[in-house]
Amino acid sequence: MNVLLGITGAIACYKVCTLVRLMKGAGWNVRIVATDRALDFVGEITWRTLSQNPVERSAFAESSDWHPRHIEMADWCDVFVVAPLSANTMAKLANGLADNLLTQTALACTKPLLLAPSMNTHMWQHPATQANAATLMARGAKMLTPAEGDLACGVTGTGRLPEPEELFAQIQAFCTND
Repeated sequence: MNVLLGITGAIACYKVCTLVRLMKGAGWNVRIVATDRALDFVGEITWRTLSQNPVERSAFAESSDWHPRHIEMADWCDVFVVAPLSANTMAKLANGLADNLLTQTALACTKPLLLAPSMNTHMWQHPATQANAATLMARGAKMLTPAEGDLACGVTGTGRLPEPEELFAQIQAFCTND
């Protein structure tokens, strides 16, 4: 299984470290495309070490071949998982914006797209976010339901990234049923 893991800027990035370990433990090939904000939360060397692959972050990074990075990654993967998915990146994906390597790759990808939102309760419940989620699902993306509980901002509600083991189980179930 070739998994392209998109990581966006949310405090829940720390949970994705365990998710990558679970994927690697299952024998999956994992490549990471991260936004600059994601790398503010967890550093590139951590993702590179856990995935055992370079971290992709720029469409303009020097490459040893002629293939555009976003096309090559979209073609390589069996599934594209974005976790955590910030409200900002969700809005970009819903509106077809491609201003970074992650969003460019998502736009070019014809493989299954699994999205794991992570944000404040009020952001998750906002009509714009719900409309963006509905748009993405109508286009065939699988939206994983955010968990309920204590959020980093100090409130309790829906918006948490599920725990890594639960997230892995949901991804694994999708991939074996697809």
